[in-house]
Parts: sequence; C-alpha cells; structure tokens
Amino acid sequence: MAGFVQIIEFKTSQVDEIRKLVDDMRSETSTGTALRGTVTEDRDRPGYYLNIVEFESHESAMENSTRPEISAFAARMAALCEEPPRFYNLDVVETWEGESDGQ
Repeated sequence: MAGFVQIIEFKTSQVDEIRKLVDDMRSETSTGTALRGTVTEDRDRPGYYLNIVEFESHESAMENSTRPEISAFAARMAALCEEPPRFYNLDVVETWEGESDGQ
C-alpha cells in the first residue's frame, strides 16, 4: 500500500500561537502535497502535541519540505516550541477504518 505519514512531535506552552500560525499558513498558501493533517494533544504529557500529516508518498513529502513557505513556517513554529520538534517519517503499511458502535 502506498502512502507516507510524517508525525511532528513538539512541546509548547504557546499552542494557541502555533494554531494561529497554522491557520494563517493554510489561508495564505496551498497545503502543498499534504493530503490531510491532524493536530493532537498528548493526554499523558501536558504541553506535548503531535501533528500528523499524510502524503501520497515519501517523495511528495520531501517535495513539500523544499517549498520556501513550508521552510519559513517550520522555522516560525520551532521558535514557539520549548525544545526542537521531533520528526517521525513513516511509510504506511496498512490502513483500516471502523465504524463506531455509538458507545
């Protein structure tokens, strides 16, 4: 199965500023080659967040990372973090979808 996921783990006390930065980027530029993004908050580690970004392939993710506006965004985001963001680069092996049983 084709696909690539990049997870960006970061620690910040300025999550509202980061969310505004993301919103501004999305309104000012296209999302590039990213198919979908999800921002999550770690329930067990306060102040830690994970941004999960899906791409068609590793190649499309690397193409996206070379865009000047993406590089500028990453630098601004890193400045709002308390430690350097950590990147996980993952090839998709399998996906599944379920249906909630309503509970």
